Amino acid sequence: MLNTVIVDGFGKGNRLKVNGEGEITATLHQHPPKDEAVTSIPFRSFFTTSAGSSDMLVDGSTTNVEFSINADSTKDTYIKSIIVTIVDAGAALNEFGNLTALTNGVLFVWETQDLGTTTLNDGIKTNFEFMRMALGNPAIGGGTTAYLASNVVSTSEAFTPVIDFNLLFGLQYGLRLRAGTNDKISFTIRDNVSTMDQFDALAYGLKI
Repeated sequence: MLNTVIVDGFGKGNRLKVNGEGEITATLHQHPPKDEAVTSIPFRSFFTTSAGSSDMLVDGSTTNVEFSINADSTKDTYIKSIIVTIVDAGAALNEFGNLTALTNGVLFVWETQDLGTTTLNDGIKTNFEFMRMALGNPAIGGGTTAYLASNVVSTSEAFTPVIDFNLLFGLQYGLRLRAGTNDKISFTIRDNVSTMDQFDALAYGLKI
């Protein structure tokens, strides 16, 4: 039998220990593994057009309008969660805001420079479909007012689905946008949603 020892690379004599049931003790960091001298930076950003607008109240029925978060030039970006805010008086789950269910829906994709486009949702047409993608988070209200927050803009109600990529896909740190690439994550509006009270998407994560 060959005895093998795994030690750290810093000359401190630390050894990897195998415990009684054959398990290996490890530490789960709160950021992706990387040089400890590099500080993780909290990340917060609205999805925006190429012109910098975060207002998703647009008419995308003739010309689709894309709102995205693009890769940073020097740091990896990890999108952990997204909160979408859909505000409209009288909104119900089977509508989009208070509009009739959309015809084409909101396209939600993750694009990477080497793997191409991964479709996360090919057409979100109702408030319910947004809440389903958020796994019903946050679960506020009940009955006909389920998932509705009251008086968000004046007296108008809002659906605020929170999309968590760890819960959805098991991605602990979220979707990665690699530094210096064309990677991006985006919502594309393909219908006229310009008459609602508010519609935007805000992402949280980290840069490292």
